[in-house]
Amino acid sequence: MTAITLQTQKLQVQRRPQKSFFESLIRTLIIVCAALALVLSSVSICDGRWLLAEDHLFGLWHFCTMTGQDGPHCLQDLSQAHMPGLAVGMGLVRSMAALAVVVAIFGLELLMVSQVCGEVHARRKWAMGSILLFISFVLSSGGLLCFVILLKSRVTFVGFTLMFWCEFIASFLFFLNAVSGLHINSIT
Repeated sequence: MTAITLQTQKLQVQRRPQKSFFESLIRTLIIVCAALALVLSSVSICDGRWLLAEDHLFGLWHFCTMTGQDGPHCLQDLSQAHMPGLAVGMGLVRSMAALAVVVAIFGLELLMVSQVCGEVHARRKWAMGSILLFISFVLSSGGLLCFVILLKSRVTFVGFTLMFWCEFIASFLFFLNAVSGLHINSIT
């Protein structure tokens, strides 16, 4: 045999078998849903106004007092809300939520790279991306939980704003995509 024939046989052995259409479709849906979760979480954190309680609007970045005619009067110094520990607690919530977005970006990148590149390590990249999405779920749900605990005396079910529910849905999607990604990787 010639050297070229040996090299082509070696390359054929190293190639992954072709994925079925159904598997490719599921992996694509996981990537799209993870991207949607990432966008929802990013928008929720950037706006940051998560709870409307009586005449106050609590957010990650602002504390607003609602007045009848002038509209909301917002302060960036959360220590002026006269709630002990609010400024430090919101710093923790912001950090956890922002770190969840950063980790999700890397997870989504690994998921996409594993699908684009047909190399032998694609399954490992997919698994690592799914694990990073699970870490994003833990961080974002931890941020949500800290927010609720921090403002537990003012929390009502109808007081949560649309941005809070966006973060809640994003956290749920991180979990679903991570578990689905790990499951499809284990069965294929």
